[in-house]
Amino acid sequence: MYATEARYARVSSAPTPPPRRQFLARLPLPERAFIADALRAETVGGVLLLAAALVALVWANVWPHSYETVVEFTIGPSTPLHLNLPLEAWAQDGLLAVFFFVAGIELKRELVVGELRDPRTAALPVVAAVCGVALPAVIYALVNSAPGGHPGGWAIPTATDIAFALGVLAVVGSHLPSALRAFLLTLAVVDDLIAILIIAIFYSSGVKLWALGLALLGLGVFYLLNRARVHGWYLYVPLALVIWALMHESGVHATVEGVAMGLMLRVTKDPGEEHSPGEHIEHLVRPFSAGFCVPVFALFSAGVSISPEAIGQVFTEAAPLGVVLGLVLGKSFGVFGGTWLTARFTRAELNPELEWADLFSVSVLSGIGFTVSLLIAGLAFPDDLELVERSKAAVLVGSLLCAVAATLLLRRRNRKYQRLCDEEDAETA
Repeated sequence: MYATEARYARVSSAPTPPPRRQFLARLPLPERAFIADALRAETVGGVLLLAAALVALVWANVWPHSYETVVEFTIGPSTPLHLNLPLEAWAQDGLLAVFFFVAGIELKRELVVGELRDPRTAALPVVAAVCGVALPAVIYALVNSAPGGHPGGWAIPTATDIAFALGVLAVVGSHLPSALRAFLLTLAVVDDLIAILIIAIFYSSGVKLWALGLALLGLGVFYLLNRARVHGWYLYVPLALVIWALMHESGVHATVEGVAMGLMLRVTKDPGEEHSPGEHIEHLVRPFSAGFCVPVFALFSAGVSISPEAIGQVFTEAAPLGVVLGLVLGKSFGVFGGTWLTARFTRAELNPELEWADLFSVSVLSGIGFTVSLLIAGLAFPDDLELVERSKAAVLVGSLLCAVAATLLLRRRNRKYQRLCDEEDAETA
């Protein structure tokens, strides 16, 4: 008896082993906050987007059958709203709605409290964005005007990718003027607004008025709840899902719902508020958009063939060649030419912190049309999958060329500003 009690005493006095760390367990609050803050930075979002695109390219070219099986895997409830969709469609229609929701909040903030609130300040980037959409479309249309061309893809090279462009600028522009980032951000936000209007007007077909009417009614309810200062995610999240499903059923591209809801959020603070609802919600949603939604979309959309034959078709066939020329030449000279003409013939002036060489570098950078261009490529040729693949390959090639050229130009400008900073520091020392 005593021996048994002694044995139990030795066992109970033995040190307790540390608990085993669970795989994929919920991270502690400081680690979650650190990751969320990192995902709000343009550099991290751009890196994740690039990594997802590279994974998609390797996957689609090394294991093409596996990639096609996953992309075409259908999931979703069988309801009257036709939500039983392939994963690629969920990424295009669902996840990108979150991306455009964040873009809508950014645009609303710029319109109300940002650069776009003053027409004189907004003139340059707004006109630059419009010209940066028009000239690529014209170049594409000219290349595809001959018999055998595909004019329906005119909108593919018109968009600028915010995440990639700001990411490149953040990486190579450590000493560039802050006004350059403000110009690029305003340009990209207006560009996104034009892109979503193009999608809504030109790439929405077979509109069902009953579903569109109910979706607009839901947006009206969302607006009234915001105006009444009603709080509670348990109201807004289900409402947003219902509006999205109705917009998708209506035939209007579901990403329109995202930008519409973003534009409806209030971005001004009431007395006693530390942050406006728009600022608060953007702060919460941006990590999910940059860290999950956009990379997953890239994973399911960027998997195209990069064989020598496919690359050759990019430069020999009308549709992909129009995309490449539209991104490389159209965006560069459209944005720069629109800015120069506005400053030359109106009272709008270039920010004194900037030089025209800086603007040309950013104009080249605006030719990175990754996310939205891939989306429009899939919408432009719904009945020709091979043409979609070649157009997507052209988007990747054109965006890569613009990214490389802009990096070289921006690094040269950055060295100049770094040298000026060093000289100022030496004078004050």
